Amino acid sequence: QPRLVESGGGLVQPGGSLRLSCKASGVGLRSYAIGWFRQAPGKEREGVSCISSDDDTTFYEDSVKGRFTISRDRASDTVYLQMNALEPEDSAVYYCNVPLEPVGALYDWGQGTQVTVPS
Repeated sequence: QPRLVESGGGLVQPGGSLRLSCKASGVGLRSYAIGWFRQAPGKEREGVSCISSDDDTTFYEDSVKGRFTISRDRASDTVYLQMNALEPEDSAVYYCNVPLEPVGALYDWGQGTQVTVPS
């Protein structure tokens, strides 16, 4: 089973920025569409953004449009999520994975990376 590793989270003030990274062992991310998901306490995990496998088309959940940018570096096989203008509502554990339609993900979830934006 491939292992997904998220990093880059932290504590940031409202309006601040973070860049999350997603790497994997046992699988090449470049072969898949990759999604970023998040789960806040007491809430279900939700999809935030996704990047396609072929032409890097990107998709965003409405609440992050214009603030978050997903990208990938094929050389290092890393997927990034640049998060700007962070809001308290963005506080959650963020995960990356291969999204499945209509819901779910292909691989076991990693540990995620915590993003905290105090109110």
